[in-house]
Amino acid sequence: MAIKKVLRAPHPILRELCEPVTHWDSSLYRLIDDMTDTLYDASGAVGLAACQIGETARVLVLDISSKTTREDYKVLINPVIIEASRKKTMREGCLSFPDYLASIKRATKVTFSAYDRDQNEQIYTVQGLEAICIQHEIDHLDGILMIDRINSLKTDWIRRQARPGNGDDLQMTGNADTEAESIETVIPEIIES
Repeated sequence: MAIKKVLRAPHPILRELCEPVTHWDSSLYRLIDDMTDTLYDASGAVGLAACQIGETARVLVLDISSKTTREDYKVLINPVIIEASRKKTMREGCLSFPDYLASIKRATKVTFSAYDRDQNEQIYTVQGLEAICIQHEIDHLDGILMIDRINSLKTDWIRRQARPGNGDDLQMTGNADTEAESIETVIPEIIES
């Protein structure tokens, strides 16, 4: 188990279509454990897709409860949305765009199927934050970023305020090795990719 670096846009892996899981083996369990550690280490995170740590498997973890209780923790493998309700515009964030929020129209209630860690297929009906989170993370598995879901960069893309004292420099990563490009520089590349 390890805390992994979360890839930031426009890293090319974030645009890849993730492959369905077909084997439940030690590498899958290691991936789930690494994703879980990474999720709980990230400030304010409620969900994480495998591609965000560089793995192109259809796996996500989420927990909309407090990090201390883990009462809503879920491992979701090969998730598929079965039914979605009416949509509402909500504000959401993303670990791959840590300095931004976006106003996105999402279903307020979804029913979906997924396999759990033990290879049991489950059907869930969730609403509110959990519904938004599952849609956001499934988008990641499909190579779709939250910037793809906005209507206007001017009205739906919001820069977060720097949090004093924690070293935030409000910079985005152009690739895994570079920390110098701002989002304004890479937005055309993100949208075109």
